This record gives sequence, C-alpha cells and structure tokens, in this order.
Amino acid sequence: MNSLEQAEDLKAFERRLTEYIACLQPTTGRWRMILIFISVCTATGAWNWLIDPETQKVSFFTSLWNHPFFTISCITLIGLFFAGIHKRVVAPSIIAARCRTVLAEYNMSCDDTGKLILKPRPHVQ
Repeated sequence: MNSLEQAEDLKAFERRLTEYIACLQPTTGRWRMILIFISVCTATGAWNWLIDPETQKVSFFTSLWNHPFFTISCITLIGLFFAGIHKRVVAPSIIAARCRTVLAEYNMSCDDTGKLILKPRPHVQ
C-alpha cells in the first residue's frame, strides 16, 4: 500500500469517525436536558419535602406519600440511572476515548470531535 492510499484511508476513517461522533451529539444533548430537568425536579421536591414540618412528625413512607412530586421524580431519576443515562450523556467522549486507546498503537490520537492527530514516530537508536 503506497502512501497516497494510506492517506486516503486515514481521511476516510477520520470522516467516518467525525460523522459518527457528530451524529451522537443531538441525542446526547437531549439526554443531558432530560437529566438536568429531572435533577432539578428532584432537588425542588427534596427541598419542599425537607422544609415541610409534617415530615418530622410522620413516618418515612407517609411523608413520601404526602409528597408525590418528590417521590415520582426521585423514582424516575433512579430509573434513568439504572437505564444507563449516565453513559448516554457522555457517549461521544466514550467513543473518542476508546478510539484514542486503539490509535495509540499506531502513534495517532483523536480529539473529542473525531479529528485525527498524527504523532511523530519515536526514534529507535
């Protein structure tokens, strides 16, 4: 394989990698917005739950029953974490990190957008 073919292969790989990471960005943005929204809902519900004077006087489950907004948002947040939202909000960086690991063997790397970074070859003496 001559150097022209190698350069074309690298360009094709870089185009595909940047395309794939760019394709993940809208989905990642939506998952981040969902996570922020449900986190704010949980924090607001927790605040209302904690400042309610009745919370200290009744049992734990009764206090949760009296604050359905907090209970539902907390259950939803826990469910989202079990469903893997913590991986979905950082999916492009996971892909880039794994590519960096593989590309390191070939004296290359990539940035968070998928652009290839060619490193100089180490000199053997």
